Amino acid sequence: MKALSFPLLALAWIAALLFLLAGGMLTYEVAARYLFVAPTIWAAELSQLCLIWGTLIAMPWLLAANRHIAVDVLTERLNRTGRRLCQGLAMAAITAFSAVVAWKGGGIFYDSFERGRTTGSMLDLPTWISELAVPVGFALLFLQALVELGKVLRGIEPGDTGKHGGVET
Repeated sequence: MKALSFPLLALAWIAALLFLLAGGMLTYEVAARYLFVAPTIWAAELSQLCLIWGTLIAMPWLLAANRHIAVDVLTERLNRTGRRLCQGLAMAAITAFSAVVAWKGGGIFYDSFERGRTTGSMLDLPTWISELAVPVGFALLFLQALVELGKVLRGIEPGDTGKHGGVET
């Protein structure tokens, strides 16, 4: 089977970079606050943005690589048909849930954008910047869940890409 697609890997690497940036900002904040008694007004809020966006855009890669948390004590005991049925039901549930969250999250984002809501912090960023991550992340997860559902219907095992995250196993 072929490796994970370039867009999925790009999202995973962007998420990893965002996590790295969040860690750097928080480290800087701790040093500034406790060593120099000069806290920043930006580090905590921007690191939260990085964590929110990183987490939500990584979801499709996690699904494609079969890296989500799974309790499989029962499904592992099923035959191939039973496992495929459970996988298909799980992908259908993820697809439906993602569609609802993307739709509702889009409404929340639009409302905040339209009203000009801000965080109320010293940095006072618009709230839509963080809220936009929800419809974007869940729309991407929705699309990937459709891809995974198609794989299940074609009889392809979950995570059967020959590679995990582009690295041979």
